[in-house]
Amino acid sequence: MFIDHAKIYVKAGNGGSGVSSFRREKYVPFGGPNGGDGGNGGNVVFQASHRSTTLLDLKYLNHFEAKNGRPGATSNKHGRNGADVTVTVPVGTIIKDFDTQDVLVDLVEDGQIAVIARGGKGGRGNARFATSTNRAPTKFETGTPGEEFTLQLELKLLADVGLVGYPNAGKSTLISTLSAARPEIADYPFTTLKPNLGVVQLGDYRSFVMADIPGLIEGAHTGKGLGIQFLKHIQRTAFLLYLIDISEWAPEDPVEALEVLRRELATFDEHLGERPYAIIGTKLDLKGDGSHVVKLQEYCEKHQLPFFTISSATREGIDALVPYIGSRLDEIKDTCNVS
Repeated sequence: MFIDHAKIYVKAGNGGSGVSSFRREKYVPFGGPNGGDGGNGGNVVFQASHRSTTLLDLKYLNHFEAKNGRPGATSNKHGRNGADVTVTVPVGTIIKDFDTQDVLVDLVEDGQIAVIARGGKGGRGNARFATSTNRAPTKFETGTPGEEFTLQLELKLLADVGLVGYPNAGKSTLISTLSAARPEIADYPFTTLKPNLGVVQLGDYRSFVMADIPGLIEGAHTGKGLGIQFLKHIQRTAFLLYLIDISEWAPEDPVEALEVLRRELATFDEHLGERPYAIIGTKLDLKGDGSHVVKLQEYCEKHQLPFFTISSATREGIDALVPYIGSRLDEIKDTCNVS
């Protein structure tokens, strides 16, 4: 099951208290203070890992507490530090304070580590307070409490290319054609119920990651259909492909479908409306008289939009599309590096 949000509670360990004690040995009448310090409390640490793909586990195991530091002891013995607790989450997880909605960290790299709740400091024992004028202090400190938070975790998948389209526009078929991803494919709406990622090989040891999200319909940004749950997953993509059904049985007018999709993304996030994109006419093998192809092509030429036609079933147009995507991604990365 794909879960991309969770609410959890974390509590770092409390610091151990210091100790007030004095050296007691035969023939040492003035042994002096020897109370040791308490140990520090354990931290709650989050680590991103590609081995984790969903927040499902955190839906049910949602309470994490690190160990408390141990108190100090006599003979200047330092208390043991509390053990840390490490929570593993998928790469792309955003951690927020549930109450304030402030972003604490965005884990975008495999192996990235963030300490979210810090353990309390151990208290000082009375040996720390000895001075030339106070050789027998009884003062000691208690440990400080560890931090605690209620957190909201939100997963946004990381991909180079995002596929956007109406239900049954051919997104799942395309990603299965280009990569080893095997999403469910059928001839009914909303076949895709969760985002899918696929790695597309370019050759020369180069590749890019493509994300397929559930189909959008008009009003998706307000909660209609399934799109609102998954639009956030294309917020991290560098390049978008709008897949438009150009078959003779297409249920939507191709130009109207494109304009609706563009409007939905821009309404959900204005930055998505500005993201580089290309238009892909799908199901070319079922074009019929080609009226939908011509209409969409004329629209793209008028607005100077990059336009491709493909058939995932016959692979027509695929060999031209993949290198184009690779070159556009290179251009986008070069632009980002320059800026």
